Amino acid sequence: MRYGYWLPVFGGWLRNVEHENMEASWSYVSRLARRSEQIGFDLTLIAELNLNDIKGVHAPSLDAWSTGAALAAVTERLELMIAVRPTFHLPALLAKQAANIDHISRGRLSLNVVSSWWADEARQYGVAFEQHDDRYARTAEWLEVLDGVWSRETFSYHGKYYRVEETVLEPKPFARPRPTLYAGGESEAAKELIARRCDAYLMHGDPPARVREKIRDLSARRDRLGLPPMKFGVAGYVIVRENEADARDELRRITDVAQNAAGYQNYQQWLAGTQLEQRVSLEDYSVSNRGLRSGLVGTPGQVAEQIAEFEAAGVELLLLQFSPQFEEMEHFAQTVIHPRPARRAVQAATAAAGDAGLHKY
Repeated sequence: MRYGYWLPVFGGWLRNVEHENMEASWSYVSRLARRSEQIGFDLTLIAELNLNDIKGVHAPSLDAWSTGAALAAVTERLELMIAVRPTFHLPALLAKQAANIDHISRGRLSLNVVSSWWADEARQYGVAFEQHDDRYARTAEWLEVLDGVWSRETFSYHGKYYRVEETVLEPKPFARPRPTLYAGGESEAAKELIARRCDAYLMHGDPPARVREKIRDLSARRDRLGLPPMKFGVAGYVIVRENEADARDELRRITDVAQNAAGYQNYQQWLAGTQLEQRVSLEDYSVSNRGLRSGLVGTPGQVAEQIAEFEAAGVELLLLQFSPQFEEMEHFAQTVIHPRPARRAVQAATAAAGDAGLHKY
């Protein structure tokens, strides 16, 4: 299992908790990234939104691309997965920018391709906002141009959305054959596009059994296309405590839903702008990306057992959120990624007893 985390470019992940003791600042995220690769984390996802959909539109949020470029220069082994939305970037220009960051990082750049969902953000920043399937049609062309200019000496393309003429892009990306392309989505249009054009599938939080079904679906689509196997990642929100009672107390605190929270209206727009396979609860509103459904809440032994179930289902990457991020990531690294010998016996005993009472969360 590879351990990744969402870089806190919004200053937190909890829509019902105003202050999470972390901030949307270069000082905080650069310190976090440098420390994370020392304690066992492999990857950070840098979300791209110009407005803050967690804490409210007037709260600060960091720019994904300049932050990613800066992190490339101050980290050594951390994979930098930068989110990119085709409606906000011309593909050949983005390909040039990404190739440069990939060289700065010596091949550690990857992209999370996201079809936009936030109509108000697009309007504020002067970007076209199209219907769901139209956005995916645009993304399909965008990916063709991106891959074309990365892989060919010169590249031309005439499509409905994009047109380039004999484009030369040098230097090519450092990574070979190209930086990894991740994407997520639950609509038919999204899954078919991802199976055809991307290298890895990212899923919202769900229990391992549900995730296994999704992996089988995307793997079957990939096989039908005669393409190599995909990689799979899943989102999760982590609460690790020494006993169940403390974990439950923290869970209750962060899911004390207040519908007038600053991010609630933005969350409603996300629901309207996406196509999900399942209904979303107010508990899902409390933590982004359905993170609590992954069941990573409990003692170190319970959380380690749940991670083992994800691995057995075919998951290779966990994209985790924590609050407060710095302190909780340290605790997770010490108790789950690299548990001290004294803890291993406790974790083994917990797993043997089948004590998975919190997994339903």
